[in-house]
Amino acid sequence: MNKLKVQVKTFSHFDGLELPRYMTEGSSGIDLLAACADNIELKPGERKLVPTGLAISLPRDTEAQIRPRSGLAIKHGITILNTPGTIDSDYRGEIQIILINLGQELFTIKRGMRIAQMVFGQVVKAELQMADNLDETCRGAGGFGHTGH
Repeated sequence: MNKLKVQVKTFSHFDGLELPRYMTEGSSGIDLLAACADNIELKPGERKLVPTGLAISLPRDTEAQIRPRSGLAIKHGITILNTPGTIDSDYRGEIQIILINLGQELFTIKRGMRIAQMVFGQVVKAELQMADNLDETCRGAGGFGHTGH
């Protein structure tokens, strides 16, 4: 298993919270916590930016993806807009999560609640090249459910 060293800076509103961690040995993402001073209420259809109180320094050619937590999604209809969110290796600002309530009930985000997960990965840079034609495949240009599934 590869280990990635990531420097973490905390802001004053993070005080008293635990650093994100992997919840199980097989977890691919670490859970991010809400570092809000007061509870944040999300009405159905409403979206808000939720602070984590963290900033990170990633090695060049790596990224962090911010993904929803499946438990919040299935139980409450809470997910992330702009998902997966991307933290680039040169970003040094606070990681904040854009949560939206797609459920039908008011949802309260409490300080220290696990609100998202962060997965790290390597970045591959593409070199785009103009072409008059692309190679043929069985699928061709079919998309958006063209296989009937």
